[in-house]
Amino acid sequence: MTAILLTAPLQGWANALDEVPDAVFAGRMLGDGVAIDPTGGTLHAPCDGEVLTLHAGGHAITLRGEGGVELLMHIGIDTVQLGGRDFTARVGVGDRVERGQPLIDFDLDALVRGAPSLMTPLIVTNADAFRIVRRETDRVVGIGQLLMTVEPIAATAPATPSAEGERIVRQVRVAMAHGLHARPAAKIGDVARGFVATSWLGKDGAEARTTGAVGLLGLGVQFGDTIDVIASGPDAPEAVAALVTLIESGMGERAEHAPVRIVAPPPPAPVALPEGQLAGTLAAPGYTIGTARWLRVADIAVPVDGQGAAIEAARLDSALSAVRETLATTTGEGAAIRAAHIAFLDDADLREAANTAIGEGRDAGHAWRAATRAQAATLRNLGDARLAERADDLLDLERQVLGELTGTQAEAMTFPAGTILLADDLLPSQVMAIDPANVIGLAVERGGPTSHVAILAATMGLPALVAIGAPLGTVADGATLILDADDGVLHVDPDAATLAEARAHADRRTADRDAALARATEACVTLDGVRIEAFANLGSVDDAKAAMANGAEGSGLLRTEFLFLDRDSAPDAAEQAALYGAIAAELDGRPLIVRLLDIGGDKPAPYLPIAPEENPALGLRGIRVALAMPDILETQLRGILSVQPVGQCRIMIPMVASVAEIAAVRAVVDRLRVELGITDRVEVGIMVETPAAAVTAATLAVHADFLSIGTNDLTQYALAMDRGNPAVASGIDGLHPAVLQLIAHTTDGAARHRRWVGVCGGLASDRLAIPLLVGLGITELSASPRFVPELKALVRRLDTHRCRLLAVRALAAASPAEVRTMVREFLQEQGV
Repeated sequence: MTAILLTAPLQGWANALDEVPDAVFAGRMLGDGVAIDPTGGTLHAPCDGEVLTLHAGGHAITLRGEGGVELLMHIGIDTVQLGGRDFTARVGVGDRVERGQPLIDFDLDALVRGAPSLMTPLIVTNADAFRIVRRETDRVVGIGQLLMTVEPIAATAPATPSAEGERIVRQVRVAMAHGLHARPAAKIGDVARGFVATSWLGKDGAEARTTGAVGLLGLGVQFGDTIDVIASGPDAPEAVAALVTLIESGMGERAEHAPVRIVAPPPPAPVALPEGQLAGTLAAPGYTIGTARWLRVADIAVPVDGQGAAIEAARLDSALSAVRETLATTTGEGAAIRAAHIAFLDDADLREAANTAIGEGRDAGHAWRAATRAQAATLRNLGDARLAERADDLLDLERQVLGELTGTQAEAMTFPAGTILLADDLLPSQVMAIDPANVIGLAVERGGPTSHVAILAATMGLPALVAIGAPLGTVADGATLILDADDGVLHVDPDAATLAEARAHADRRTADRDAALARATEACVTLDGVRIEAFANLGSVDDAKAAMANGAEGSGLLRTEFLFLDRDSAPDAAEQAALYGAIAAELDGRPLIVRLLDIGGDKPAPYLPIAPEENPALGLRGIRVALAMPDILETQLRGILSVQPVGQCRIMIPMVASVAEIAAVRAVVDRLRVELGITDRVEVGIMVETPAAAVTAATLAVHADFLSIGTNDLTQYALAMDRGNPAVASGIDGLHPAVLQLIAHTTDGAARHRRWVGVCGGLASDRLAIPLLVGLGITELSASPRFVPELKALVRRLDTHRCRLLAVRALAAASPAEVRTMVREFLQEQGV
């Protein structure tokens, strides 16, 4: 038999499990292994493998290693009660890890003070498949030193649930204060082994054997959840009764209310709204008045037990193929999102989980639902808002595949004209099926501002609020609504005076929009004759078409990430040249500023070897990635330089912090120009996104042909606030005086060398920011395509001298709120 070597995940003193001061581990209720009393503050991988589960508190993790060995590592004893405050995970569920790779950082000093013991067990949880043949204990071990050797043992075929008799099912509310973590999982397994029955716990369509600790942890069961207790076999009724009693008891962790988890500072208190108004999060801008219509969708019914593994596997194959074919042939607005869905369809772990359930006798639909919901629950439990939003994509796929399996037709997304659609949540496929002629806005109880639903709503021009919460459920079908997405408010059944004012406001906005669109092709020039270029930010050929329809004079930012993400390998130069060329052709000779690959941080690509970072926002991202991977940089530059006519495409370097970065890119550009026979100079500019670039703008401008300010990143770096962190995101405002001063420093430095400065970040689409940007010397504004007509209309009514005086006052303001009030008054005085 092949031996599997497990190395020490911590430095410290290795002990037998008998020394662990906890009956669950010492009694080997979760399995056999070794414990380490640590002297360091980072847990490392004991072998190559995959992360199966990561407890929400950050103190426990399970891996599937070589040969399928399943390992649980639990940092300290009773550390679940610390609520995660002393742990920082460096990996996520589904990540592939290598032996010795850091998994979790923890505060050793804090654990000494807050936990009964630091003893950290490493447990082989699938003891039915592996046995330990050697252990290194009673000595000091270092990270990576041999700790245990295990060998596989002959597997026994699992019993088929359907062959064991009728399944007994009861529901129970989880009373354990910290949910289902290692200790309760062990107790559940111990009780289950006392009966002649096969038993499971189920949550949200996913099930796990009661004797499998890893599977139980993967359910993500929390305090207050209602779960199913299931058993079949001779002792099934007795097993279910005993397990329900055990779970209801709380196992020594009973709580009437959910425990407090200290994971981040509390967000600022929400602004109190008058009665009849609900607060939400802006997902897509706009203002509209309509009638509430609820979208209520029932789950597709599927049987539990199948017709045999071979039949059900073939059914699932057929359904997956049909959905994949539909997705692959989708074009237009949803094509990029469909491509991401195909990646989920091809996920090996998802299919393996479904196949395992089919092998246990489940119907293909039941197996697929269990697999997708388990993975969706994992994503939602990771504490990352963006990953949680991807769970919606999984549930969308669940429904599409179940529709194929059962012949169930998709819901008819037909609603009367003037509908503001309400839902507890929305799937991307549902939004794409909406007729925007009838549905004029969206209000969603859950969801997030960076979800695919939000992206689609913005693309379709539908005002949308998400994360409104449970109060949305009180809104009745047929209620009159004012959806003010810009201000994050939903007005419910307003009185006659409020409704009349809202209609007048909506009419003015429509008239202004129509007038701006009618003049969209005219030049963008201020009242006193200063030329301001009105460009558009693009991410696709469709965006370029929209930009041209809205009068854009070029593109100040082509995001090239859309070519690199959601795929297994980087695009070659020919593929890149074809796409850049297609977008350039749509612009009909107008400038196209192509941002080099801005990846890393919150935009990882699976094929780029970027190791987990403690702070990705300050790590390997932007131009740092390209310079660290010169093949990626050269291939992209070759693709850009191949676009005809030469010179239409300008090159922009993201995340610049030094002259050396510009010089390195310029050297590759010049070398490729010679190779490709290009005699004309190709413009190379930079993005000003770091305070370092803003402060040294005069120095950088010597080497750059232009500077473009990315206000989103510049703002978060200047204010030391992560825009993806809901605890601080409400404090992020690009009109903070500190950000405005960095913009002023940039324009002053660039002017010394006669370089123009643009803005391609969010401020260029913020109506209140535009007078300030013009006053600070910005001469190019690149906004979302739909905003370009309004941008031009506003600039035509501004006088640059008055804008400069306004900017001087704003630079001395005390807060962004003061700045915004100042600009509103300025625009009112100017009659704008």
